[in-house]
Amino acid sequence: MAAEADGLLKRVLVPILLPEKCYDQFFVQWDLLHVPCLKILLSKGLGLGIVAGSLLVKLPQVFKILGAKSAEGLSLQSVMLELVALTGTMVYSIVNHFPFSSWGEALFLMLQTVTICFLVLHYRGQTVKGVAFLVCYALVLLMLLSPLMPLAVITILQASNMPSVVVGKLLQAATNYRNGHTGQLSAITVLLLFGGSLARIFTSIQETGDPLMAGTFVVSSLCNGLIAAQLLFYWNVKAPHKKKKE
Repeated sequence: MAAEADGLLKRVLVPILLPEKCYDQFFVQWDLLHVPCLKILLSKGLGLGIVAGSLLVKLPQVFKILGAKSAEGLSLQSVMLELVALTGTMVYSIVNHFPFSSWGEALFLMLQTVTICFLVLHYRGQTVKGVAFLVCYALVLLMLLSPLMPLAVITILQASNMPSVVVGKLLQAATNYRNGHTGQLSAITVLLLFGGSLARIFTSIQETGDPLMAGTFVVSSLCNGLIAAQLLFYWNVKAPHKKKKE
């Protein structure tokens, strides 16, 4: 009975949360304070938590836009640049065969960001452009994931993430400052993105060892922190209602 329970526990933990050597370290040798294995467990746990949380991160933003029937306060250029950064991270990670727990949220955030891009265009009265954007993005994504795409191009795309993130967030910050409020920007989404990018610094170093990935998340954390600070600063400021034309 004990052997069956041990086997079940092993199937659950290995390799999702622990490599086999760490499972043996913890549950065979009972060395529960083995630092390298604790780092792996923490990194895997954080990574999977971030991936699971990413399923819902931008849904509050989507629902806020749909509820208000407006995308006021959102910078389309900022959202587009964020999409470029997410796409670069996702494609770069797939091509380099990084563990899904180290990048999986990029997939779900990408799908939600594409939705937000479409909604921004739709509520600006540019629905046809929104549909065209969806088709073009799908074609570009298929091309990037094609085996014929040179690795150098994918690496350049990932390297461009840092300027994309910085420019995108600065555009949103400038929009907030110019408006004097954060409009339909969702507090839940902003704060979750900030927390997730901070945690990703540790997990990217631990799981990929890729300085380009880690550097991207450092820059992303700083930029998300700026937007979060603006959100708190403008917390009690409401967007003015636009009067309908008679």
